[in-house]
Amino acid sequence: MTTTVDFSAVKARQQSAWSTGNYAVVGTTLQIVGESLCEALDLRAGARVLDVAAGNGNVTLAAARRWCDVTSTDYVAALLDAGRRRAGAEGHVVTFREADAEDLPFGDGSFDVVVSTFGVMFTPDQERAARELARVCRSGGVIGLASWTPDSFIGQLFKLIGRYVPPPAGLSSPALWGTETRLDELFGASADRIRATRREFVFRYRSAMHWIEVFRTYYGPLTKAFAALDGERQAALTADLLELIESRNRANDRALVLPSEYLEAVIDRR
Repeated sequence: MTTTVDFSAVKARQQSAWSTGNYAVVGTTLQIVGESLCEALDLRAGARVLDVAAGNGNVTLAAARRWCDVTSTDYVAALLDAGRRRAGAEGHVVTFREADAEDLPFGDGSFDVVVSTFGVMFTPDQERAARELARVCRSGGVIGLASWTPDSFIGQLFKLIGRYVPPPAGLSSPALWGTETRLDELFGASADRIRATRREFVFRYRSAMHWIEVFRTYYGPLTKAFAALDGERQAALTADLLELIESRNRANDRALVLPSEYLEAVIDRR
């Protein structure tokens, strides 16, 4: 039996989650991923670049630093405001526009390069989002993505959250974007070539509890998860988080050095 997913309802809940807390506090720490992706894409000055589900603008800024003509989009206005402030502080001219990754307000082939880091992977309708990325990227252009893999720390984090606050039935895991098989399914028909490289981002915090405190306060999905639980279940989730974190912590002192694998994908548009 096929489960019908109400994508509009799921998206509304997701938008509420990402609007909770202040993702920019966490997002800014991921800046190195945007820089790495831009180098993998071999960006050229003057290229028309679209950052989809940009958050507070990590890839946006990385592309702007390479003198590209950048349009930064997200469906959370507060995150765009954060990106706008960052761009202004560095003196970059960037176009910021509120937009849904599944319904981009741009014409076919409007951009030379379309990018997203840990953003578009969270769209509920994955096929529709992938079609939109391919549609607005010109023939001969390139799509660049960074997505957490299923076995990564963040992939396992969302699996853990799902044990406490189950996702809607029938919804595909966001971490599937971090697999070559799913990328082939989503982009094979529109791509000449898909190059995928496994990389690591390392979370560096004072301790495991420091990571939990920061993410519980600022990372919308975890903030919402804790808010949905009573005190006993919150304590259980905290214990499980500590176990997961410490099982992957490679520091030998009190600090936290926590690697999380992601898939860097460069997709040549047919």
